[in-house]
Amino acid sequence: MPAPPDFKPPSRARLRAVERALRALYGDPGTPHCGNPLDGLIRTILSQNTTAANSRRAYASLRARFPTWEECARARPSAIARAIERGGLANIKAARIKKILRRIQDERGGLDLSFLQELPSDEAAVYLEQFPGVGPKTAACVLLFDCARPVFPVDTHVWRVARRLGWLPPKCGREQAHQILQPIVPPDIVYALHLNMVAHGRTLCGPSRPRCTECPLTRLCQYFSGQASKA
Repeated sequence: MPAPPDFKPPSRARLRAVERALRALYGDPGTPHCGNPLDGLIRTILSQNTTAANSRRAYASLRARFPTWEECARARPSAIARAIERGGLANIKAARIKKILRRIQDERGGLDLSFLQELPSDEAAVYLEQFPGVGPKTAACVLLFDCARPVFPVDTHVWRVARRLGWLPPKCGREQAHQILQPIVPPDIVYALHLNMVAHGRTLCGPSRPRCTECPLTRLCQYFSGQASKA
């Protein structure tokens, strides 16, 4: 769905101003590095619709039960589900993981996604999004965190903070948000801005009762301006 014709996305100067303010508050997360894209893909699937702590525990349990992805690919979905049950939606995620591993094995002749690090970002995203349960956010996370690509994942925290800042039109969904923000976020701040927006959404800019009086972004925030005008 395209943005409304009267919607004006934020300028790069405004994006950089927010990034600087958040970095001053939460610190500089550094730069991304190339990891293992298959590990990152499974880890991101386990992070869907659960907390970061639960997803980490589920991933650790999965790797303890199946030290190699080949073992996991041979396992029954029910065994995978038991290994990841602490992460929530275990049956759904187990079926997806099984299908993804088998599909990669059949198509590539082995369980390795390192070739994604050599593809253009848009081609790599298209490849990842063919898998069940993999949308723009999951693909972007793999590309950013495991391929060091300047793509901007929009998770629930980033989406909420961006909407409050006025970076997105009303009723904008997460996939549309990705389409709007990806082309305009400067590549050199993608990593830090994403991580610090997530931190901001988890601390001061929660889903209910945002702690605006403690927020360094009030002068840049549409939501705060609207609340102030009602006072």
